[in-house]
Amino acid sequence: MTIIYHLAVSLFLAGSFFAAPVLAQQKKQPNIIFILTDDLGYGDLGVLFQQQRQKASDRSEPWNFTPQLDKMAEQGAVLQHHYCAAPVCAPSRASFLLGQNQGHANVRDNQFDKALADNHTVASVLKTAGYATAAIGKWGLQGKGKGTDWPAHPLNRGFDYYLGYMRHGDGHEHYPKEGPHKGPKEVWENRTEISAGLDKCYTADLWTAATKKWITEQVKGKKSEKPFFVFLAYDTPHAILQYPTQAYPAGGGLKGGLQWLGKPGQMINTASGTIDSWVHPDYANATYDHDKNPATAEVAWPDVYKRYAASVRRIDDAVGDILQLLRDLKIDDNTLVVFTSDNGPSLESYLPKMDNNPDFFNSFGPFDGVKRDVWEGGVRMPALAWWPGQIPANRMVQTPNAAYDWLPTFTNAAGYPAPANTDGVSLLPSLTGKGQQMESLVYVEYFNGGATPAFPEFAPAHRKRRRNQMQLLRLGDHVGVRYDVKSHADDFEIYNVVQDPQEKKNLAKAPGMEALQQQLKEKVLQLRRPDTEAPRPYDNEPVPAVGDRNTKAGLTWKAYAGSFLWLPEVAGLQASAEGQAAQPDPVVAGKGKAGVLCYEGYLRVPEDGTYTFSLKADAGVLLRLHEATIIDADYGYKPGTERQGKVLLKAGLHPFRLYYTNKATGKQSLDLQWEGPGITKQPVPAAAFARDASIAQ
Repeated sequence: MTIIYHLAVSLFLAGSFFAAPVLAQQKKQPNIIFILTDDLGYGDLGVLFQQQRQKASDRSEPWNFTPQLDKMAEQGAVLQHHYCAAPVCAPSRASFLLGQNQGHANVRDNQFDKALADNHTVASVLKTAGYATAAIGKWGLQGKGKGTDWPAHPLNRGFDYYLGYMRHGDGHEHYPKEGPHKGPKEVWENRTEISAGLDKCYTADLWTAATKKWITEQVKGKKSEKPFFVFLAYDTPHAILQYPTQAYPAGGGLKGGLQWLGKPGQMINTASGTIDSWVHPDYANATYDHDKNPATAEVAWPDVYKRYAASVRRIDDAVGDILQLLRDLKIDDNTLVVFTSDNGPSLESYLPKMDNNPDFFNSFGPFDGVKRDVWEGGVRMPALAWWPGQIPANRMVQTPNAAYDWLPTFTNAAGYPAPANTDGVSLLPSLTGKGQQMESLVYVEYFNGGATPAFPEFAPAHRKRRRNQMQLLRLGDHVGVRYDVKSHADDFEIYNVVQDPQEKKNLAKAPGMEALQQQLKEKVLQLRRPDTEAPRPYDNEPVPAVGDRNTKAGLTWKAYAGSFLWLPEVAGLQASAEGQAAQPDPVVAGKGKAGVLCYEGYLRVPEDGTYTFSLKADAGVLLRLHEATIIDADYGYKPGTERQGKVLLKAGLHPFRLYYTNKATGKQSLDLQWEGPGITKQPVPAAAFARDASIAQ
């Protein structure tokens, strides 16, 4: 793509009715840094919760400090209703990388080390858009293999550079060479294992130093004309709670803070001293009112909580160090930095006789639930966004959003629409205050055989609640939650999480909630696809049709001119032409112009049953029914080959969107077929298509 065309696309998006806001004085694509912590709770951040505890000054309720993250929040945006995609790390990270919720992502439940789908990722789309890309830290989505044979190595999923723990289990240890919990772990730089030279390297320090080194090389090196994307994935404060070797180096940025030395045995500037030894002075002598009796002497914090607070503070120092680097390199006003976590706080410490109960600091914040719960405490994440000059200071984003919204947000910031297979929306309007924010779809499904902890802070109805199959869908201010789902007939519990963030008052039986209950039950079937490796009790429920509609025969189409880098989501783009047709016909609809076509309307399903849809085209194509992707034939699609998708449908009208890459030259072909009850495989007939009668002829 030429620079001229890129600028045209950027201006085109900026002028669309809700998509990219007009960014103040932005001259080029922004750099992007996505910082993901492991098991950090909403309540662990000072700005979100710990400052409230400090202000209350209840000595029986200890607090910790995150001064750098609090400063980042003051200078940027706090997303107060940000959700992870799943309450455990592997599916949560997969959904972020793919831009898909757990109804579509190929990694679900507890599928650690499963290969991330070979499809569009945050890295691959940004790389295609001209970015240098790096992943540093925890991966755990590599698939089966040994050494360089992992099918979903980060280098095979859009990243130019990788340094970190490839295996999920390696991330349980924060000194890769010394252990000592379960022995040495492997650290990989691209396809080379490098742990032999990592003496006394605490991973939070190691990943930070590597990130600073890589960013500096991009800015000062031969590739400085390229924008960059960094996925920095800490493995702390998750798993074994280990101390660093020494105090965080002073200064921060280009000359201070963590530095990469590159010498085996002294790879970073904190690779000296004693491993697992340094206690932050704010916590070394901390005491609290353990018995809630001011008349008795306070006691010292248990060591496990000093360790947890020190781990969180180390991340805090690292974020401040990285932001200072951006200032030193004079790229801070052209760099978007996002900070969040993969799921709620954990109970594990991985230390003998040291339970890490997150109710010591109330790491779950004002919510109930922890890691592996779909109560708000398990899925509501700390989330900050920082971009000087574009995101106003002290901005509070109060609309709900989710981890898979970051892929379209980042492509939007880079000047492009997201791939059509994404489940997210761009959050730039909410972050910048410019443009109209599209509604985000917040959906979670997950299985765990345990139970919600019986913390006294939790509502009695939530304590020891059996999890098993769980499901969450947020609609507006209301969240529908199901625990221990036995069948799709089970009702959702309904909570207004704006007025009742702890989810104490179940509104499901309240007057007027019948319609919302029905909407929840229908929508969770209409937005997802079953996965045989993560079976659900509602997998074999037919997808309900929509109610009666005033329709006419045929469908509508819109053409979007341009040479897109992938099959794009067209919502918010401005059509270059539009009209109606009896059925999908690229020659008639597209009039031979390059770009993308989107056909929209309803499919009239004659009777209940399983329908198999088949698609074959001369270029990328994608079919959605309701909000579920039935056929995704874009990334890696070989033109002229057939792709199929099966779906169990109720009789009636089902809204559909059919995306098609409309090439400038060559023969255009688009063949949509179906088979089902009483229907042999054949092209979908014109009689099966309908459109909204209110749309002008």
